[in-house]
Amino acid sequence: MSTATTSPGFHLVGRLLDPASRADPYPTYARFRDLGPVWIEEMSALVVPGYRDCETLLRDPRLSAERHHYFDAARERDPFPPDAPASVRQPWFLSMDPPDHTRLRRLVSGAFTARTVARMEPYVTRLVDDLLDRACERDTFDVVSGLAYSLPVTVICHLLGVPEEDERLFRDWSAQLTRQLDGFSFPGDEDLWAGGVVELHRYVNELVAERRRSPRRDDLISELLAARDGGDVLSHDELVSTIVLLLVAGHETTVNLIANAVLALLRHPAHLAALRADPGTAAAVVEEILRYDPPVQLTARIAREDLTVGAAQAPAGALVILLLAAAHRDPAANPDPDRFDPRRDQVRHLGFSAGPHFCLGAPLARLEGRVALAAFARRVREPRLVADPPPYREHINLRGVGELLVEHGARGR
Repeated sequence: MSTATTSPGFHLVGRLLDPASRADPYPTYARFRDLGPVWIEEMSALVVPGYRDCETLLRDPRLSAERHHYFDAARERDPFPPDAPASVRQPWFLSMDPPDHTRLRRLVSGAFTARTVARMEPYVTRLVDDLLDRACERDTFDVVSGLAYSLPVTVICHLLGVPEEDERLFRDWSAQLTRQLDGFSFPGDEDLWAGGVVELHRYVNELVAERRRSPRRDDLISELLAARDGGDVLSHDELVSTIVLLLVAGHETTVNLIANAVLALLRHPAHLAALRADPGTAAAVVEEILRYDPPVQLTARIAREDLTVGAAQAPAGALVILLLAAAHRDPAANPDPDRFDPRRDQVRHLGFSAGPHFCLGAPLARLEGRVALAAFARRVREPRLVADPPPYREHINLRGVGELLVEHGARGR
């Protein structure tokens, strides 16, 4: 008589899914590192926790980024109604492989060069100061709603030329779409996000149609409409899908970057004091938080062929889960990895991915994080956490606090 055995690592996946782990998943990631690359039969997935392996696989052409095919096939039903815009079924370019990914990235990349983003710094600085003016009027305020959430959604809406009165709509839609983007879903979860996807696509379709009639010189939608690479242009559905990606993916990750960084600084007052004394170190704080408590905890690929990583094997077509948060705390990549230290000589992280899918929005996220953290350190005097740990949102991959209440003393400018 045989007894069923559980695959090594399967119970650790259960621990990551447990809401009780949300405040500190890093002991579980350390257990994954102890296992090394592991095939989990119950998930038909290869889980990879080491830095060198994750970095190598992100650049490996034997892995496909077109995970939408994998997850669409696993769904029991089409989540979208028959009258949904066709653009809802247009994959995001970050979920494409060359040559499609190369083509779309080339058409979009001009809007996110370091030089283009640098021109936005005065606007971002004014916006951060305005947000902190309002937040600091209260003796206790929420860093998430008062700063981390408001900043990136306002910036991306400004870039796209979205009317200010419609920004609140994007906040609601983004919250719904984060469930889809998070990567962990179960039967019936589609009901929690499909409606928001359809509504957002309808809105963006109308916005694009309006820009076609009346293009502007100073907004990203008009730039994307005019983008040319030789004779190539973005199709309508590609354009709408790209705008939705920019609104949701860039916004949600930057929220977590800022909030996670403020939380780490409040827990390490010496580093907060150092940032206050030298605002130029804010860039180093951003890089360290991307390593120490990353906004994106993992990513997935699909094996194009049979794959061997370490002692683990995966067949062609299998899901490959790269545990970025575990990789960042790999002592082989970052010595003393469980210590938050913006003064590190070298910070190795995959917070913006690596290889052909390196994040186009990295310069903008870094700018927003740097400006927000420097201003928080300068403006908010004697800050104290109201609750530690703070409450976390339910998401596993796009992990972040739902609320970060801070008491503070005298206000500064």
